[in-house]
Amino acid sequence: MEVSRSETSTEPALFQTAGLVADAVRAVVVVPTFRRPAMLAETLASLAAQRTAVPFAVVVVENDASGLEGLAVAKTRLAESGLQGLAFVETAQGNVHAINAGFARAMATFPRADHILMIDDDEVASPGWLDAMVTAAEREDADVVGGPVVPRFRDEAPRVLARHPVFWPSHDRSGPVPMIYGTGNCLMRRRVFARLGHRPLDPRFNFLGGGDMDFFTRCRRAGLRSFWVQEALITETVPADRARISWVLRRGMRIGSINRAVELKHAPGLAGRLRIIAKDIAIVPLAVLRAIGTLVRTGNPVVAAHPLAVSAGRIAAWAGVEQQPYRAGNAS
Repeated sequence: MEVSRSETSTEPALFQTAGLVADAVRAVVVVPTFRRPAMLAETLASLAAQRTAVPFAVVVVENDASGLEGLAVAKTRLAESGLQGLAFVETAQGNVHAINAGFARAMATFPRADHILMIDDDEVASPGWLDAMVTAAEREDADVVGGPVVPRFRDEAPRVLARHPVFWPSHDRSGPVPMIYGTGNCLMRRRVFARLGHRPLDPRFNFLGGGDMDFFTRCRRAGLRSFWVQEALITETVPADRARISWVLRRGMRIGSINRAVELKHAPGLAGRLRIIAKDIAIVPLAVLRAIGTLVRTGNPVVAAHPLAVSAGRIAAWAGVEQQPYRAGNAS
């Protein structure tokens, strides 16, 4: 399929598939990308292999305005695979900006699409993924749908890391859930954006991460219905630099920082802040007890250290120290 430059956009880095009929699209898959061209190619190949009768399109958001490797891959894959969609550059760097730009573009370009999905550029969707997500959303009349993201280690991981909670999903069976936690495998109905805006992720989480957790927390607080689809499987490539004890400990600390930041945002006033501080203090002995219990149950010291790392991340955030993995030049 030929790829053509959009005639209606003033943006020089906007490309879309020729003959795209926007009004026929019922679902849109947003794929933000940043300096992972080879992985992005695998992601798009998995979308081209979807077994579904749902007319869908793909929106690729290149967030590296200087390198543009992702944009080049997107153009090639759109041309060669038969996927319908477009690719464009979001010049404001950071995870939240890229995702928000993708959602906004999807909503504006495909006005009849009721289902907005997202997959990360280091993930591969199973062939029935999109169909399972859309079917569940319509059958359950759910506002938000999530599914599992399971690790695919690029190199053999140390045994103590293979079942570490940072790599595995929060839910393990299909059904209604209070909320989902990440945009790596999700679907939102158009009405969600009508409630929360077409750029719903909060930029204050741009470099720390956690914009998705804050977004889904707001969905829960707004009374929107969430549903989990266990068979809508996505696999995530785990490179060698993440299959390390030091990385999972840092990730645990970042989870603690994110949890605290989201809680603090939704706890206004002095009373709310005092409750957060009380939780910071109380969670330290609780983390020690959980670590001991996990060590006894699993015999895995790295998994047992996870609640300690989460607690340490909360305390570090209290002191004003936070990781920023989504800032260009930082490791994720």
